[in-house]
Amino acid sequence: MFRKLLPLILLATACSPPNRGENSAICGMTFLASVTRIIELVTLPHMALTEPPDELKSGVVPARVVGYGTTAAATGQADDGSIMVAYQGEGFPTTPGFGAALVDDSSEVFRGILIWDKRPPPDDFPRIGIIADANVTMPLIGVRVNWVSVNSERCPLFANLDTLMAGGR
Repeated sequence: MFRKLLPLILLATACSPPNRGENSAICGMTFLASVTRIIELVTLPHMALTEPPDELKSGVVPARVVGYGTTAAATGQADDGSIMVAYQGEGFPTTPGFGAALVDDSSEVFRGILIWDKRPPPDDFPRIGIIADANVTMPLIGVRVNWVSVNSERCPLFANLDTLMAGGR
């Protein structure tokens, strides 16, 4: 059934005005299609990052729990080189769960962190750190993705951080 609806979803996305917002129905459908593709990549060891992107060593990055909007997350680096991400948005799952730092496979540019309420990949999948809220700590992995196939200019996977910091959504 999803295959029959995919052309309709893509047409509606292409015909909708830009920047409809994370909460619009069409952006929600686009997001679900993107997340489905990304979760497939999480199972492929050759797509895993073994080193964290530089952007995660210190700063603020976009993060998003699947099913919720983008929020800013603070990042830092532990003494052992692993990454620590403090998530302060809505919907952070209880365990099981994990976060995935997404990096464009063609440009090696870090794009953001997606968080799932699914079991993390097997232990042999490289971990680059942890992601936590006030109550729960989960593993953080890194994954290379073909960004143009999972992101839409009209419905971006992550909202612009400048807009988020200014209080908009």
